[in-house]
Amino acid sequence: MAGEGDPPNARDAERPAARYSEAADDEERAAVFESDRPKARRGGASAGPAEPDPPESASTDDDEGSVLVTGICGRLGHLVARRLHRETRVVGVDRRAFPDRPKDITHHAIDVRRKKTRDVFRSEKVRAVVHLGVMHDPRASDHERHRWNVAAFQKLLDYLEDFDVPKLVVLSSANVYGPQPDNPQFLTEEAPLLGSQGFGGMRDLVELDMLAQSFFWKHPATETVVLRPCHILGGVKNAPSNYLRLERPITILGFDPMVQVIHERDVVEAISLALKPGVRGIFNLRGPGELPLSKVLARLARRPRAVPAFAAKAALERLWKLRLTSFPAPEIDFIRYLCMVDGSRAEEVLGFRAQQDMDHTLASVDSDR
Repeated sequence: MAGEGDPPNARDAERPAARYSEAADDEERAAVFESDRPKARRGGASAGPAEPDPPESASTDDDEGSVLVTGICGRLGHLVARRLHRETRVVGVDRRAFPDRPKDITHHAIDVRRKKTRDVFRSEKVRAVVHLGVMHDPRASDHERHRWNVAAFQKLLDYLEDFDVPKLVVLSSANVYGPQPDNPQFLTEEAPLLGSQGFGGMRDLVELDMLAQSFFWKHPATETVVLRPCHILGGVKNAPSNYLRLERPITILGFDPMVQVIHERDVVEAISLALKPGVRGIFNLRGPGELPLSKVLARLARRPRAVPAFAAKAALERLWKLRLTSFPAPEIDFIRYLCMVDGSRAEEVLGFRAQQDMDHTLASVDSDR
């Protein structure tokens, strides 16, 4: 989920419930929550205390270097590449094939962990990196996920430091905050990252997010941007979209959390805005509004099956061991508890506001495939 785009080696098995499944614009209930939303903050773009003053660095125009996109062969990678390649030179690093690659995009079919990636930085005059190459496969071993998500990102950060790359954009996820029974209505960028407390599968994404934050402070000459979108919907083969495609999705009896979703093309636009010179910091990305999960499923004409939490957990644990589901039992909390974000910082600093309305965002799980 993290990023919540297509993982490098995703399995397309049906997910009977979703790790990142909630979604969002109830005219009746959203107005109540809107009054609880923290007001937009004036001032800096970074999260936490005031950021250190970065040393002056030479500005880079679009024609003075290339934007390197990791995970370019995934759904979001495709969309980002097609959004950027008419404005600037785009270079992709992804071990998968890129058969429909536009002619003006360079694709290096290599593993980002390999030494050949250094040659890409050396030869392509990289001025910005957009990191989308995150694995979300719950069936992958902890070791495999860690090597891909954490070790590979550490290597990427080494290259940025070695070649003095002035911009880094990392697509994280609002799910790093974690669904909790005592969460406030809207989480700001300063909220603790508790997503791995009840679900070890989120550990790597939380660690990746924290590595990006550490790089932000240690290397102020690089404008580091961390984007944390709510549940991404569209043609992406991620947990929330897969969950909402089910005709009979599971819900938890007695729970109907308010949720948020965002269209994949709005996420791409936010990435484009984050690449602008002078932008740095952590930004939550909120979609077109909030809705109870039941209203989301009703708008899609789905027929949910309400199951008690204890029964769902026991059944999922057994089905998981038998490889009859790709939905681990700890993910139940993502369709039980609240995990919504305040997007005011992105609105104020990035100038980002979701352009796709709620109906189109929800319908995209079926229409954009």
